Amino acid sequence: MNICVYGASSDSIDRIYIDKTEELGRIMARRGIGLVFGAGAQGLMGACARGAYEEKGNIIGIVPRFFSGDGIRFDKCTEIIYTDTMRERKKIMEEKSEAFIAAPGGIGTFDEFFEIFTLQNLGRHRKPVAVYNINGYYDGIISVLKKAVDGGFMKQKTIDRLIVSDDPADIIDKILKFKYE
Repeated sequence: MNICVYGASSDSIDRIYIDKTEELGRIMARRGIGLVFGAGAQGLMGACARGAYEEKGNIIGIVPRFFSGDGIRFDKCTEIIYTDTMRERKKIMEEKSEAFIAAPGGIGTFDEFFEIFTLQNLGRHRKPVAVYNINGYYDGIISVLKKAVDGGFMKQKTIDRLIVSDDPADIIDKILKFKYE
């Protein structure tokens, strides 16, 4: 099984996010779960990859060719796939993964999360989607999703499918038990 992890590319974030995402990578590797990610060396992308690498995990980095320069790409990936566009990158990440986790991040992470969550809601895939809610990072987004349900803009079953946890082992357990309904 491969799990795609989306997350921040910035290193200028609180250390708790880095440490908890490295832990996620280690837990995935210990359980024989491969990491699919955006191939970044910094931020939470790099943290998850470092954690997986420490435990000798399989790491598939998918990166657009225009992301170049020293220190940008994680250089210890098991496999690197180069793309021409961000859209192609997201498509390959989806195809190579059996589940998705959004760690804390910015606009790119939100874009990836909402696209994959939307595709699940539309029935385009039946794979688990999770948010790694470190330090309550996603509480605001979860609140907005609940408000959308309360206002009739989306169905409760959409939120019911979303896995939310601040514990990396719990997220993996829930992903492994997930049944699309």
